[in-house]
Amino acid sequence: MSEEIQSAWDRWRHLGEPGEMQSCAEKTDLPALSPPANTHIHLPPNFSAFDGTEQALSMAAAEGVRVLGVSNYYDFSVYAGFASGAWKHGILPIFGLEIIALLEDLQRASILINDPGNAGRMYICGKGITRFDPMTPAAQELMRWIRRNDAERMRKMVDLVEAVFARHGVATGLDEPQILDRLTRRYRVAGNAVGLQERHVAQAFQEEFFRLVPPSERASRLSIVLGITSQAGPEDKLRVQQEIRSALMKVGKPAFVTEKFVDFEQARHLILELGGIPCYPTLADGAKPICAYEDPPEKLVESLKLNGIFCAEFIPIRNQPEVLERYVRALRQAGIVVTAGTEHNTPDLLALEPRCLQGEPVPASMRRVIWEGACVVAAHQYCTLHGLCGYVDGAGRLNPDFRDCEERISFFARLGAAIVARYHEKSADEGVVAPHG
Repeated sequence: MSEEIQSAWDRWRHLGEPGEMQSCAEKTDLPALSPPANTHIHLPPNFSAFDGTEQALSMAAAEGVRVLGVSNYYDFSVYAGFASGAWKHGILPIFGLEIIALLEDLQRASILINDPGNAGRMYICGKGITRFDPMTPAAQELMRWIRRNDAERMRKMVDLVEAVFARHGVATGLDEPQILDRLTRRYRVAGNAVGLQERHVAQAFQEEFFRLVPPSERASRLSIVLGITSQAGPEDKLRVQQEIRSALMKVGKPAFVTEKFVDFEQARHLILELGGIPCYPTLADGAKPICAYEDPPEKLVESLKLNGIFCAEFIPIRNQPEVLERYVRALRQAGIVVTAGTEHNTPDLLALEPRCLQGEPVPASMRRVIWEGACVVAAHQYCTLHGLCGYVDGAGRLNPDFRDCEERISFFARLGAAIVARYHEKSADEGVVAPHG
């Protein structure tokens, strides 16, 4: 275990013994006006809007975000720096991951889950993981399999994209090692920390295209390379990256390579091996029309419970406030904890407090549910670090020490709120950070 992660866990353990924190929880109520919480961002070297961990934490502190969670794909080496930086800013860190799984029965039935472009593909998150450094042997094996297949696919895609560019007179000379080297130098991380993503590849080719082609020729040359009429301006880096991905790297396009996914049970097992809560990222009206798996909300609730998922998450910037409220209400009334995040997995540097489509605020009643969910995850993380059963146990079953879902959620939410308060007090007492307003 790295020294930074050991220090992070020591801080959590030294917040107070479980009995003491449970006593605090009994006197703690959730505030009427909930503070901002964000349980889903991506940090470099994942493709991210942030140039590094410190930028994300500084922004969060400036916005008054009290709980911040990272959900990186397939590598957790930046979590040590995130943990120590979060302490300095008085922000409670939540650790998580995101996985893509394939449900073959739904793929055969052409049912869209939470990927509007690919039937049977499910994004699934883990919240409150504590066993990522070191991992269990089972988790290590699953992660190796995922990363090996991912790396093989991206290597082939890079070669295919380069072949298209070269065929149309814009040879960049890029290959997978060069792109990886760029990312390790840009983010100052070890090479094995980088899991190459489509957005990384598109960004690298956009950068080389801009280096090789003068602005006055970019629209015409890009249109020839991509076989479309480019709508990007001569300096529009983001639009060019999007056009490279959509014209070359998607299903049926010249550089597409079929993915190899874990199945749902493997994904869920990995989350549980890492000590986390399986969590379903909900698109709702982030897809037009709403994906069949999620429509109506009551059907989604039934499917999640059937699959042993008792936590759901939203990225509200995708959602109309009234749709978000309808889904959150249905999930929470069914005893499913709800969290929210911003992802920040595009170049758009949004605010860290989750907001709805077009910047509309999250309805106040839903903010309380989102804060509650963040507190439940914090309490789960604390309990598992102390060898106790969290919100779910190691098999993904709901903690059995409660009469019903409401009693369980209420306990973990109050415990989590007490943990957040104690964490901030201790960081302030050490002179690390000034108390939030």
